[in-house]
Amino acid sequence: MKKFQLNAQPRTELGKKSVKALRKEGKIPAVINGGALVELPFTGTLKDGQKLVEIDSKRGLITTDIVVNAEDVRKLVYTPDIFEVDINLNGEEVKAVMKDLQFQPVKDTLLHIDFLQVYPDKPIVMEVPVQIEGHAEGVKAGGKLVLSMRKLKVKAPYTEIPERLVINVDSLGLGKSLAVGDLHFEGLELMNAKNAVVCAVQLTRAARGAMAKAAEK
Repeated sequence: MKKFQLNAQPRTELGKKSVKALRKEGKIPAVINGGALVELPFTGTLKDGQKLVEIDSKRGLITTDIVVNAEDVRKLVYTPDIFEVDINLNGEEVKAVMKDLQFQPVKDTLLHIDFLQVYPDKPIVMEVPVQIEGHAEGVKAGGKLVLSMRKLKVKAPYTEIPERLVINVDSLGLGKSLAVGDLHFEGLELMNAKNAVVCAVQLTRAARGAMAKAAEK
């Protein structure tokens, strides 16, 4: 996984008015989820931007509201690549991955980012881009290769998650498909439905015609 360096500041003023002012300044509000798990009642001290989210009556998670510059996250947001994001927050480094983006529905401007703090020994679920390699037998026979799923959900420690899931289609015949259950990647657990079709070689009109003529002989 590629690395991305990002500077951030804690966000202490919440609410619509504050958010609107930030965006006018070219800044994006964000949150870091997946922080420390603590027992309740919590007797520690929260830092600027931190808040306690109750899981149940005995446990809570510490999350951190932050602010980042819109220009700083452009190469992080507008790319199919996935990154380990090293967030520098007041001189402290937090390792995270980007989990969710919120855009303005009409103007399509970025409104909010959700990050997830990661740890080497704790599995996470991420969507990883699919990369097709090879030349399918079915394509050689006149079919058309169609990629139905451009990303797959993967569960693994973040240190084990690759930048791409490479799938070889050399042996994929005409009219055949590859489903999630047909795939295996060492050290990774695929979380999509096993019967979901990832890619297939579809019959084209020309291929159907050639098959019909062959059957007549």
